[in-house]
Amino acid sequence: MAQIRPNKPRHKAVRYAVPVAVAGVAAATVGLVPALASTGAPDLPKITAEQLVAKMAESDVQHMSGTVKVDADLGLPSLPGGSGGPGGFGGPQGGGHDGEGDGGSGKQADGSGAAPGAKLTELASGEHTLRVAMDGPDKHKLSVVEDASEYSIVHNARDVWAYDSGSNSAWHARSPRSGAAHGGSAAESVTPQKAAQQALDAVGKSASVTVDGTAKIADRDAYQLVIKPKNAPDSTIGAVRIAVDADNGTPLKFTLTPHDGGKPVVDIAYQDVDFGKPAAKTFEFSPPKGTKVTEADPEKLGERGKSGEHGEHGKPGAGGPLGRPGDGALLEGEGPQKALEGLSGLNIVGKGGDWNKVAEFDTGMKGALSGLTGSGAGAGKDSGKGGAGPDAGKLLDSLTDEVKGDFGTGRVVSTRLVNALMTEDGKVYVGAVTKEGLIKAAESAAE
Repeated sequence: MAQIRPNKPRHKAVRYAVPVAVAGVAAATVGLVPALASTGAPDLPKITAEQLVAKMAESDVQHMSGTVKVDADLGLPSLPGGSGGPGGFGGPQGGGHDGEGDGGSGKQADGSGAAPGAKLTELASGEHTLRVAMDGPDKHKLSVVEDASEYSIVHNARDVWAYDSGSNSAWHARSPRSGAAHGGSAAESVTPQKAAQQALDAVGKSASVTVDGTAKIADRDAYQLVIKPKNAPDSTIGAVRIAVDADNGTPLKFTLTPHDGGKPVVDIAYQDVDFGKPAAKTFEFSPPKGTKVTEADPEKLGERGKSGEHGEHGKPGAGGPLGRPGDGALLEGEGPQKALEGLSGLNIVGKGGDWNKVAEFDTGMKGALSGLTGSGAGAGKDSGKGGAGPDAGKLLDSLTDEVKGDFGTGRVVSTRLVNALMTEDGKVYVGAVTKEGLIKAAESAAE
């Protein structure tokens, strides 16, 4: 067993490319073994955890392409009347293909049906097939393949395009300088490399790192690196397993299992991979005629973009993809903490090491819980006097658990990985910790 703090590579032509935080996260951050063409454990030379981490850090892969399978099972609560299944790509859900409307129409609040921020969050549930390609730090492509449509993000130097074939809409951002840090990393954000890098960032005295055998992933030999939290009783994370290419150190598979066991919460893996240079045309994109294009400046958060039919550029229109706090940070791959900076009073709280950290922020919605539960003045009489009515209270009870502590009364929304607590004073606590961990963090902040 080893305790490792990996060094940052000085020269790295290509960034580790994934997320959800999950990263993430993200992304993001992220049971897919049967689909990976994994056949037995190859006989490879012995390697220590320190050597394998160093191999990953020193990896200098500049070109690659392949197919990635994503399987995410966060255990999100199902809304009444909903299918409970994963969200899909490819245009409106119950609306026309022009991407207009709201609610279930598929159009985002920013006026663009193709903006990456919300589209990529749909990968947080269910199984998805992606095609990815990379040629140096300034050229990336990610396509989400569905049965009847495809959603693609193409990053080429200063330009980032996102296109949704189902709604025939596109989103375009142009950076003042070349580089992936201005929107391009959205196209990098859902592959095993980025997820692995985020996991390695947490390695140190707070985690144990071991090599646990070998595997065959995408017809390539790989070592299996396992990271487990230490001294983190409230963490919902059980272990992170990374399959590392034995030849070039590229992460080929990332699996996160919960502390309580069962199916992995996130499983991201290459089904096939090619480390040759992709064709130049892979990173070329021109919107088809008639495509609704939304122009945006990722550096000016909160500003509204200009929207118009392709071929009629210059006509001003309503909408803009970056009207919500934090969208730009998500697109730039800076993780959920950066994305939350648009909210007031963001703090990191929690005791017991990195794996027990909890984000605290103020929604400004003091008393909102009382209104929803109908505990305000006039509650239980009708929805127009002090409460939201009995139906809202029942819905809240079905989706959350009531908790009490030094912070007062609150409600916890639970998933298999990330949990959130909202208190009566409008404070929200979010982290990959148990309900008990959230309560401890909230009580600590209330002291």
